[in-house]
Amino acid sequence: MNAIISAPELTSDLAGATPPVLLDIRWQLSVAKAAGETPFDGRAEYAAGHIPGAVYVDLDQELASAAGARGRHPLPDTARFGAAMRRAGVSADRAVVVYDGGQGWAAARAWWLLRWAGHPDVRVLDGGLPSWEGPLETDVPTPAEGDFTPEPGTVRLLDADGAAALARSGVLFDARAGERYRGEVEPIDRVGGHIPGAVSAPTNENVGTDGRFLPAEELAARFKSLGATEGTGVGVYCGSGVSGAHEVLALAVAGIPAGLYVGSWSEWSADPERPVAVGPDPQ
Repeated sequence: MNAIISAPELTSDLAGATPPVLLDIRWQLSVAKAAGETPFDGRAEYAAGHIPGAVYVDLDQELASAAGARGRHPLPDTARFGAAMRRAGVSADRAVVVYDGGQGWAAARAWWLLRWAGHPDVRVLDGGLPSWEGPLETDVPTPAEGDFTPEPGTVRLLDADGAAALARSGVLFDARAGERYRGEVEPIDRVGGHIPGAVSAPTNENVGTDGRFLPAEELAARFKSLGATEGTGVGVYCGSGVSGAHEVLALAVAGIPAGLYVGSWSEWSADPERPVAVGPDPQ
């Protein structure tokens, strides 16, 4: 099953006998609050217009636990996540399509969580809402309660120690911008740099100028050139487990399974006992 779906394919599926559950995950990483600016409001964006039938899901409130020692976007409580998905109409035997405002990070987080929790059929709208050429609506749907019950363990989840070990035994990709990997700037976390042994692989290089993923063969070639060769264990981290999910999605499009370190740099760098590497060299 492909992990992504095009807008024309989604239009066709929505017109079918059993249309997918559609989730709107509009969200943006924002440091606007610290600068005194108005933070991005995904719910307001949803209210202004969304794909017909889509249900809004709040990334910070429903796809993560409160920020703390485990990072800025720790795994959500399993029971709370399951309840949120059921309220949105998610059932185990019905396909789910998720989308966001076009960056793809938030939709990928929802995709990864549902896959991690055992849902067998989840796809991301490639290119997000900007790729949608159909009508939008402002009505808020009230879907029938779903029956989805999370059963975690379907995909690989890494903790800090597991990520450190994978950086030595396989390949651990750092999905953040290169300047954050190198430690040249760090706008959010305690210290800049990267996990020793991690390889820089900015997630924005997995998409074209239109926000859609590069062809699978191009993605496979990119990751292979960075060390994801056959038989090599692959993992990903980012700042807080959101853009890293987008890289895991890109790897899935390329046919490469990968684990996600959800705590990511926000958890790793908060512990002064953990080593930090800086500069372009992985070590």
